[in-house]
Amino acid sequence: MTLADELALPWADRADGRCFGCSPTNPVGLGLRFVPDGDGISASFCPDRRYESYPGVLHGGIVALICDEVMGNLVVLRHGRPAVTTSMRMRYVGVIAIDGHYRCHATIDGTGPVAGRAEIRTADGAVLATATASYLPVPADGAGLPITSREVQP
Repeated sequence: MTLADELALPWADRADGRCFGCSPTNPVGLGLRFVPDGDGISASFCPDRRYESYPGVLHGGIVALICDEVMGNLVVLRHGRPAVTTSMRMRYVGVIAIDGHYRCHATIDGTGPVAGRAEIRTADGAVLATATASYLPVPADGAGLPITSREVQP
């Protein structure tokens, strides 16, 4: 991923942005960055021990957060307005190790107008987790977010 490939989130320039998943200004957050990827978007990550569950294993709640973050940002970018998660289903297939290199890829799920599907894979392509989720669009002013009409067309 290069800086030229990275997708700009509509609220990226906000001084008060502290999203745990994607804000570059949250010192304890994941700092995920997103790039177009086929028919969706993806984020690469390498978890460190701050997010550990069992020794050497990424906490399952963080795994779910990563899937939700990538799906949710795809929904926001596609629809041009903020959306909140209303339901999410996770399937954990394998262990995501601390200090490993992974990629979470999300697409819009055909089961609904505001639904996503995500999977986390190893560098060699093995699936370790999958997720599906539904989202509820909310008015931009209600969420306090400056949303543009810019859409991502991966």
